[in-house]
Amino acid sequence: MSFSVEQPLYIAGPAGRLEAIWCPSTPKNTVVAVICHPHPLHGGTMGNKVVTTLMRAWRDKGVATLRFNFRGTGNSEGVHDQGVGEIDDLLAVLRWLLVEQGMKTLDLAGFSFGAWVSAAASARIPQGLLLRRLVLVAPPVQYAGFEALQLPPQTLVMQGDADEVVDPAAVFSWVASRTRVPELVRFPDAGHFFHGRLGGLKAELAARL
Repeated sequence: MSFSVEQPLYIAGPAGRLEAIWCPSTPKNTVVAVICHPHPLHGGTMGNKVVTTLMRAWRDKGVATLRFNFRGTGNSEGVHDQGVGEIDDLLAVLRWLLVEQGMKTLDLAGFSFGAWVSAAASARIPQGLLLRRLVLVAPPVQYAGFEALQLPPQTLVMQGDADEVVDPAAVFSWVASRTRVPELVRFPDAGHFFHGRLGGLKAELAARL
């Protein structure tokens, strides 16, 4: 199987340039997966192993991928904004994909803090870009406002049973309380960063793509 070469680039964001890595599909189509990284104040970047594992699941299916650093992370300009400005960063990236790359169909994913940003942005997808699915890995449901989010029908939640950062019981309860209950994949004995379990994470996601 052949893959396109990942292309480092910058995208204009509301607080300055956003550092990104774009990997177009081969052959080119109009479906793209965008993966958002965990909390930047705790070392989260687009190079995080969970993020890159999710990216490879889509790439191996022939889907274009884009991952990027939120404001103030890596070489992205601006300063961290507690998840508020980061939603605007994501929306700017989605507009770039729509306008500059002609993308029409979106799979949106996020890990931990990135799951919050992805979920919060899912109701504000730019017109002309169809959200096909939302994938939330270890979503921080303890964040203020998470309970009120309205998720799209095709939502997948992936959660480790031994997560030391996000309370697994709170995630399972949150999933069960949704009006439209998302699909839930539980990973027995898996911690927050899925150490030793990344292959299983990729396989479970790939089986649903």
